[in-house]
Order: sequence, then C-alpha cells, then structure tokens
Amino acid sequence: MTDRPASWRMPTPKQMEKLAAQAARRPALPAAAPDAPLPAEYWESVLKDPRAGATEAQMRQRRLSEIQRHVLRICCRRCERTVEIQTADAVRLYGGNAIWKHVAQRLLDKTCQQRTGRHEEDGCWPAFETP
Repeated sequence: MTDRPASWRMPTPKQMEKLAAQAARRPALPAAAPDAPLPAEYWESVLKDPRAGATEAQMRQRRLSEIQRHVLRICCRRCERTVEIQTADAVRLYGGNAIWKHVAQRLLDKTCQQRTGRHEEDGCWPAFETP
C-alpha cells in the first residue's frame, strides 16, 4: 500500500478538457426510436433459443416422458430449498405419465422450514427453475 493521495488517480483539468473535446468530435451512434422495428436477425435468434419452445406454465403441465432436459430443478420460494432430480430417475420413481408439477410438489412436500402453524399456509411454494 502506498501513501499517495487519491488525487493522483484523478485527471487534471487540462486532461478532462482534452477528453471532453475528443468525445465531442466522435460521431454519436444513431439511437433507435422506441417504436422502431427490431431487425430480423434479432427475432431469428430469439426464436432459435431453446427456451422459446415452451413457457414456464406449459413446462409445468408436461408429462415426465415429454421433457427433454437431463436434470429437473425445483426450489421453494419460502425456505429457498432446492431439489434436483434426473429426468430418468423421476420417470423410474413416478412413471412417465406423471405430470412434472405434481412430481415437483411431492418432492417438496412436508419439508419446508418456514412453518406458520396453519395447515393452509404450511408447506413449500414451488418455483420451477431451468438448469
């Protein structure tokens, strides 16, 4: 560590004027209007993204045999506990026709650390994550 003051890192007023003049000479990039159409390349990349195939709500309603992911992850919004299970293991334990939403709830059942004492409120609140 040195005993130099913090001012040694700050540019001098002359250097600041020089930097400001350089910035003023550079041409500004044209800003797109908020309602301007997005380029076709953008939409193409969005649609090619594997996450665009199904929304989260659709993913929850799928049967285990329809899910292509290797690992399924569920976490609790209350106690922040996370459970991961391989899709092959979930199919073996619960069957290929089981719906992911029901399987996830069974994995989290009766393990939530946040207890209120009211039956309606106790238990984990599932949040479906994509690994």
